[in-house]
This record gives sequence, C-alpha cells and structure tokens, in this order.
Amino acid sequence: MTEPAMTCSNCGASVPRGSRFCERCGTAVALSPPVRPSWDVPTTTGFESASQMPAYRGSDPLLSFDVAYPESLSRWKIFVKWLLVIPHWIVLGLLGFIVVYLVSWISWFAILILGRYPRGLWDFMLMYMRWSANVSVYAFTLQRDEYPPFGDSSYPARLNLEYPERLSRLLIFVKWLLLIPHFFIWWLVGLAAFASIVIAWFAILITGSYPRGLFDFVTGAYRWLYRITAYFYLMTDKYPPFSLE
Repeated sequence: MTEPAMTCSNCGASVPRGSRFCERCGTAVALSPPVRPSWDVPTTTGFESASQMPAYRGSDPLLSFDVAYPESLSRWKIFVKWLLVIPHWIVLGLLGFIVVYLVSWISWFAILILGRYPRGLWDFMLMYMRWSANVSVYAFTLQRDEYPPFGDSSYPARLNLEYPERLSRLLIFVKWLLLIPHFFIWWLVGLAAFASIVIAWFAILITGSYPRGLFDFVTGAYRWLYRITAYFYLMTDKYPPFSLE
C-alpha cells in the first residue's frame, strides 16, 4: 500500500512521502511539525530557525550547504534581482571591509593565546556567511525567488557549520598556504559554475525552471567555496575536501 503524502506545515500543500522540501514554498518538510489548525500555521518560508537546520548531504560533516529546489521560477525577476539586492550588498560590503576584518584579526590572536575561537565572534562570522549565501542564491545563482532577509533568518537555502571547541594554534599561520591548491582548482570550477548560471538564466527565461543538473552543480560548487571560506576564516580546522558533495 502506498504511503500517504505528507502535508507542509507552512502552506498546507501536499508533499510526496520522502521529499525534503515543499515544492510550493520551500519549507524543509523533515522539520515540519504535525499538521496544525489553519489559524496556527506559521507564516515563515524556508527553515524555521538556525537551530533547526538539517544535516544536508556532503562528505564534510562539519559544514553543510544546500538549497531547496524550486519547480518554477519567475521569468521577469532574473532581470532585476541584482538591482533589488543593492541594499544587501551595501550592508554586507561595509561589514566585510570593517567588522569582518576586525573580527578575523581579533580571533586570530584569541586562537593563538586561548586555542579557541570566541563563540560570539564565531557566531557573527557564521551569520555573515549565511547572509551572504542567501543573497547569492537569490541574486547571483538565481536559485530562489524569495527575497532574502537582512541577517540570518529563515530562508530555503541554509549553511550550517559546527562550532569547534578547540582550534590549532599552529594552523593559523599556514591555513592560507594550505588552501593554494583549492584556489587554483576552484577557479576552474567557478568558471564552470558561472557558465552554468548563464545557461540557467536563459533556461529560466524560456521555460520558467532551473535545469536540475545545473542547479545541483552550482549548489555543489558553492558548497565547496563555503568550506574554503570557513577554513580561511579560521572557523574550523577541518581541511576542505576537493569535492562538490
């Protein structure tokens, strides 16, 4: 006997058993509580909170990144998404050039002296990475149509990183050096990802959908990039694998 379909707790749509996301609104179905009365249905889209993020596929258990695949995308938004996120780029740019720079230096000395990354500073860096990822998913990779929130809030694209209790004092001197092979190889991967996004742009314009193969490749390329970024920012000692998974 076929198992009955699940019901999305966010929008009430029927979701095939085994699906991880609602095809209508992008909610992570695995995180959805039992069906609630209509007057008590949450209004958020995507993941309920940063603390409820699922562990996505990937060979690295310390960092996961995934994007809910949309069955359809707006044809007209692909022309203006870059314009709509200008406020995000301004704020992220200021944070990146000022706050992130200072946090990175303070954390470098904290790891050297204490052997750990101060949790408050680490949480800020993770928030910054998630915020940047959400904006990129919307405006650059074109994978979602939902406008990204300012900060680390619910969105159908999530990045999760495990906080390390201890970090190597020695590695902070050489992490940038150890990443040189990644920089060269990901440069080629990045070119392929950019070409995939260009093709996807025309596919969305013509068909209103993102080819699934290109979608998964772009997601994997950025999963790799975020692992490189986390290692470079000293947020983990886990050396990033040379992999899209």
